[in-house]
Amino acid sequence: MINNQSSVKPRNYYIGFGLSLLLTLTAYLLVWRHAQSHHAVFTDSSLRIGVIVLALLQLIVQLIFFLHLNFKQNLRWNLTVLSFAAIVVLILVIGSIWIMTNLNYSHAGYGKTHDGHTLTSPSQTNQYIIQDEGVQP
Repeated sequence: MINNQSSVKPRNYYIGFGLSLLLTLTAYLLVWRHAQSHHAVFTDSSLRIGVIVLALLQLIVQLIFFLHLNFKQNLRWNLTVLSFAAIVVLILVIGSIWIMTNLNYSHAGYGKTHDGHTLTSPSQTNQYIIQDEGVQP
């Protein structure tokens, strides 16, 4: 048996949930305050660093309190958990960047496109994407 169920206490789940909630709300409030102040309170780079640090702390909390990662025993199990967490984080980060890049291309707003066309309406945007992608209606 990998995990001794008698050592898992519900109190640990409550602590983990509370810490996760606190870290998530902190990140949200930092970004909210940054947006409300019209980018005057924090610089963009300091906000990025703060959110990344909070995300890494969130990952550590998740690994310790919910995946029961400890360095006292079962080093093979810890390596499995860390590998799984790394794969999930990579999938989420790479997938999010991929989706945002595609959304930015498809819904770049009105104005100049990457090849110099000027778009002023949603129908022009649709027509441009259809022509650019070579889609035949």
